[in-house]
Amino acid sequence: MSDRRADFPALLAELKPECDALIAQYEQPRSALLPIIHLFQSREGYTSPEAMRAAAAMLDLTPAVVESTVSFYTLFFRRPVGKYVLQVCRGLSCSISGANDIMAYFREKLGIGHLQTTQDGLFSYEEVECLAACDKPACMQVNLEFVYSLTPAIVDEMIAAMRAGTYATAPMAQTDAPGKTWQVDQNDEVSTGGKSKGARDVSDPDNAGGLGDKAGVIMLDRIVDRDFAFRGRTSERVVLEEPAQIKELVNEDAHH
Repeated sequence: MSDRRADFPALLAELKPECDALIAQYEQPRSALLPIIHLFQSREGYTSPEAMRAAAAMLDLTPAVVESTVSFYTLFFRRPVGKYVLQVCRGLSCSISGANDIMAYFREKLGIGHLQTTQDGLFSYEEVECLAACDKPACMQVNLEFVYSLTPAIVDEMIAAMRAGTYATAPMAQTDAPGKTWQVDQNDEVSTGGKSKGARDVSDPDNAGGLGDKAGVIMLDRIVDRDFAFRGRTSERVVLEEPAQIKELVNEDAHH
C-alpha cells in the first residue's frame, strides 16, 4: 500500500480541475463541499484529513467547518474502511423477514460486529436503519449497491465472490490500511452537553463560563432584583474581573 500522504499532492493536482468545475456549478462555492468530499472519498476510500484541508482551502472555509459537515453524514468515513462496506438493514420490514438471523450469520461468518472491520481489511460491517426497500426484505447494501431477499446461502456466495475478487460490485479504493473500527468516538463532555475544559472555572463575565463561573448568576440576580423593566436591546456588557466585585455592587444597592 502506497504512502497516501506523500501521494496526496499528486491526487489533488489530478482532481483540482474537477473540483473547480463542481464549484462553478453553484452560486455559493460552499455548496460544492459535499460533491468535492464525495470525489476525494471515491479515490482514497475515506475522507482523509488532507482531503478536508484541501476542500477547506478551495472553498475558503475553515477546516473545522469542513470536518463538522463530514462528521454529520454517516456515508463519509473519517477513518479507513474495508474494500467492501456491508450494510444490513435492521428496519421493521427486514426484521420481521429474518434480518436478525441474517445479521447474526454475518457476524459469525466474518468474526466481527457492528462498525468493525476484518483484520485483512476486506470487509467493514454495519447494521443500519431502513434502506427503503421494504418490498424485498431482508435487504442490504454493498458499497451502496442493493442486495435483496437475503438468505444464508446468498451471504455465503457473496462473501466467497468478494474474497475471490469476482463479485459484481467493485471494491472501494483503499489507500490506508483500516483499523478494527472506523467509528470516531465523540468527546464525552460535548456529547453530554458539558463545557470543554477550557471553559471551566472561569470568572470573567465576558467569558461564557463553565461549571465554576458564578459571575453570570450574580449578575442575573442583580437584574431580577432591580425595580425596572428593560425597554430594548443593548450591546453593552458589564466588564468586571471578579464575581466579588459584582457582589459588592449588589450589597451597595441593598443599602440604598
